[in-house]
Amino acid sequence: MSPDRLEQILLFLKNNNIATVDQLVKVTSASPATIRRDLIKLNEQGSIIRTHGGVSLNKFIASQPTTNEKQLKFVVEKARIADYVASFIKAGDSIVLDAGTTTLCIAKKVAHLPLRVITTDLHIALFLSEYKQIDLMLTGGYIDNSSQSCIGNHSIQLLQSINPDLAFVSCNSWSLEKGVTAPTEDKANLKSYLLRNAARRVLVADSSKYGKYSLFSVAQLPQFTDIVTDSNLSDVVVQRLKQQEFKLALV
Repeated sequence: MSPDRLEQILLFLKNNNIATVDQLVKVTSASPATIRRDLIKLNEQGSIIRTHGGVSLNKFIASQPTTNEKQLKFVVEKARIADYVASFIKAGDSIVLDAGTTTLCIAKKVAHLPLRVITTDLHIALFLSEYKQIDLMLTGGYIDNSSQSCIGNHSIQLLQSINPDLAFVSCNSWSLEKGVTAPTEDKANLKSYLLRNAARRVLVADSSKYGKYSLFSVAQLPQFTDIVTDSNLSDVVVQRLKQQEFKLALV
């Protein structure tokens, strides 16, 4: 089964809401039998739901994907986002990096700079610990097994006590209607504090996560100063986002 073809199917569904087998055959150049097998697999994964006349995305995310599950998805888009936002960061800045594969990409882009970095992510902390010019702080506390990152009151107390120049927030789901959401209360609460005191608050999220939502609210989109995503959002969504107060960058 081709991961690229599955991504094509999911992207088409994101932009068109509903699709038939015939439409997906044209989009992917695969046979109807192959598309039906793909749809069975996506349905088993919970990525799609059957609707009258076709299939659509299952936009509710009940649980958080693991870091390993996210690492190989939308690699090019995440790298472009990281390249773009690295230009926001200058020597001597204090930055907060949320847990996530996109924020790990950001860490790799700016590791050569003398910075003060606060992160909740064990992978980011381990990577940056090799660079002597980085003044590094891990928020500490309870470890979330799925994301290998810190959550809980210990992390929140630290985040409440700092005033960073920039905070980079990642997510699994975002939309204009529901804002940024998270599958667990602990994760949502931590993310809300992570961006609260920063002078510049940047959401970094690829377009595959747009239009999805989870149970707990993190922040409404206008709470961010910048939103950086890839160029695969539909024209309608882009126009709506551009009408908001934050600065939107499509990379």
